[in-house]
Amino acid sequence: MAKKTRNAAIKRKTTETDITGKLMIDGEGKSDINTGIGFLDHMLILFAFHGLFDLTLKAKGDLKVDTHHTNEDVAICLGKAFKEAMGDCKGIKRYGSKEVPMDMAAAKVMIDIGGRYAFLWTAPKYDGTLAAAEHYTIEDGKDFLDTFAKNANMNLHVEIYSGQDTHHVLEAIFKALGIALDEATQIDVRRKGVPSTKGTID
Repeated sequence: MAKKTRNAAIKRKTTETDITGKLMIDGEGKSDINTGIGFLDHMLILFAFHGLFDLTLKAKGDLKVDTHHTNEDVAICLGKAFKEAMGDCKGIKRYGSKEVPMDMAAAKVMIDIGGRYAFLWTAPKYDGTLAAAEHYTIEDGKDFLDTFAKNANMNLHVEIYSGQDTHHVLEAIFKALGIALDEATQIDVRRKGVPSTKGTID
């Protein structure tokens, strides 16, 4: 029996953004991404590469206003794409976690694809010295991940261990997210149904 292709089309058009693309969960880590936010492109390329997801994503947004709408809408699209591509979630491992260092920064990401949204962000109390990375702030990254988790309907816990460089902190997080999500979405051949005693994952 041929293996089911787990993919989803990405399409969202509002007065603020126009986003198109495609996601394949069981890919090779290939990506073609242009959101108009250079740093976000870099993070999503790392996410796709380390998660072995094939991801095409093009976004046009009202960047003359600010980056918020594009950042949020891309996260909405990506979360919904993963939810659609996973379908009924039969056979998936459901859980995934990964710790990743990036020079002097380190972070851990934990995931539960259990049909319920939760987002927990644990970080050192930065004193305002954590400068933006190419105009992308640590709060932009936090908002992206929260919105992604909400639209994928998953538990996503992020713990930052160390780091005073926004670029390196977020790079550690997005790499860890890709690897943890790859683990959670993998098919366990021993699992014949949905990995929940409820018998369904919404």
